[in-house]
Amino acid sequence: MNTFGRIFKISIFGESHGKGVGITIDGCPSGIALTEEDLLPDLSRRKSGAKGTTPRIEKDLPSILSGTFKGKTTGAPIIILFHNTNTQSKDYSNLLDTPRPGHADFVAQHKFGKNNDYTGGGHFSGRITLGLVVAGTVAKKILGDVHIEANLTEIGGSTDFDAALDKAIKNHDSIGGIVECKANNLPIGLGEPFFDSVESMISHLIFAIPATKGIEFGSGFDAAKMTGSEHNDNILTPDGKTETNHAGGINGGITNGNEIVFRVAIKPTSSIGVSQKTMNISTSEMEDLLIEGRHDACIALRVPVIVEAVTAIALADLKLLDKARR
Repeated sequence: MNTFGRIFKISIFGESHGKGVGITIDGCPSGIALTEEDLLPDLSRRKSGAKGTTPRIEKDLPSILSGTFKGKTTGAPIIILFHNTNTQSKDYSNLLDTPRPGHADFVAQHKFGKNNDYTGGGHFSGRITLGLVVAGTVAKKILGDVHIEANLTEIGGSTDFDAALDKAIKNHDSIGGIVECKANNLPIGLGEPFFDSVESMISHLIFAIPATKGIEFGSGFDAAKMTGSEHNDNILTPDGKTETNHAGGINGGITNGNEIVFRVAIKPTSSIGVSQKTMNISTSEMEDLLIEGRHDACIALRVPVIVEAVTAIALADLKLLDKARR
């Protein structure tokens, strides 16, 4: 349900307004330098507080509960915990009967019944991605010289971030965005045909990020408009360097030594300050819903570091899998 990986395995836990959130990492090799301070740079990139992000400010200080000794990994499971300290659960009291349009409230209640923790989105909250970010930091250490970088290329259909944010905030609405991620210095040969292809593994984790609605690699959907002679990447050197990179660094589900490049579509945040219509589950009547609480006008602003993290997790698992096979 909440576990991913063949060798580098992660299990995520917690709720947005519960006592805390975190992650268990199993299969990490021993001897990797790892302290709580190592986790802070990427965590700071995910933090809220900037324009367009939620005013809910958490310290997001990680506690490594197990799996390290004298600053290095032991090979045992690593458990990393974050305490929740700034919750306002009363803001969500009306959502039990009136689920938010576009949110997981409705399906969560049907799947888990009255036992579901709906406050702050519960286990469906973007806050749970804290665990993914720190697991990504560990995965990057396993990958060594591999460089992964994700950037926001547009929000609300515009490259003028300030103008798009100002409009959304003024209208008490939300906007989505596009995140582009690139990975370099990868060896040839990571990935498996079909079910454990590089695209499959990365996509699986990308869609674990709340608000993800789509992903494309290389030329993506534009490939459908191209001819084979246009789309094929001519091989220029014995190490596989190509003239173009329409394949996005992957052929047959396997890394080809060129840059991996893909783009992710992030939808607008469901929780907005505009009155919406929804069904009252108790009365079966339509009602006006005005959502309270603290929410992001553009959650995409905080997604790039999470995209980097899950990409590193997928590639680290594939690297360890490839090593095991050899």
